This record gives sequence, C-alpha cells and structure tokens, in this order.
Amino acid sequence: MSQSLAAAGTATVPPAELTLAGDLARPSRLTVPDLLAWPQHEADVSFECATSGVQHHRFTGPLLHEVLSAAGPGFDPARRKDRLRFLIAVTGADGHHALLSWAEIDPDFGHAAVLLAATIDATPLDRAGPQLVLPQDRCGARHISGISAIRVDGGYTSWA
Repeated sequence: MSQSLAAAGTATVPPAELTLAGDLARPSRLTVPDLLAWPQHEADVSFECATSGVQHHRFTGPLLHEVLSAAGPGFDPARRKDRLRFLIAVTGADGHHALLSWAEIDPDFGHAAVLLAATIDATPLDRAGPQLVLPQDRCGARHISGISAIRVDGGYTSWA
C-alpha cells in the first residue's frame, strides 16, 4: 500500500484542455503542447490591472485567427462578407468571459494579433491552460487566463 501512495504522490497532472466548439467543421480539444506545435508569435504586453497596477509580460503562442481558421468556421461562401457576422466567445476556467468579433482578428479587417498564449515570460502554461492575449488592449480585462472553451457562433438571429 505504501508503494501505491508513493506512486500517487508523483503522478503527473494532465495538461489543461480547451474546447473549440460552435459553427466549426472541425471542433476539437487543444492543450498547450498542441498550441506549441503552431507557428509561434511573441508579444510584449503592458496592461493596466485594476487590482495590481500595470503589468508587463512577454507572451508567445499561435494567433487566434490561425487556430480558428484551421478549425473550419462555417462561413457561407455564397454570401459576401459572411464572416463578419461571426462572434467568438472565450471562457476561462475561473468563469471570466470575453467576446470578440471575427472582423477584429481577420487580416482583411481589424487584423488584431490576438494570441492563444502558450507561455508567459518563457514559462509554459501547460497546467494553467492557455491565455487569451490582446496586445492592443490598454486594460487587461479581455486577457482570459486558463481558457477552457472557445465558441465560434455565426448562427444567432439578427435583431431586425
């Protein structure tokens, strides 16, 4: 019995996973090691945190646009600019949420270099999970730690 207790003490915790879901041809589950296999981009970010003042960090990871594009968003090719109606909802393990439009991250429109950060200050985020990083934001409110889910939605009903 002491042998199994010793083994339990050294058991490794699996890396955190994020779920890609919604209007996607290829929904999936991704870990930080999966994200490290993508082309990496770096961003030195300074943002104001309401509780601890200005924060400075270097993040690396793939672009959100590249990862979501590979998942096959359900754009209708017969509809001009159909991708402009798509929303991206990001949820953190701690319950924080952020909402982006596809146009923000699309190179033909806003072209914001939004990262799915796999490292912060050269430390891998394997256990905590990736972070949503918006280098252009002055306030860090849309920086979501420990992303648990990203949902792409183009099917909501218009208000008209």
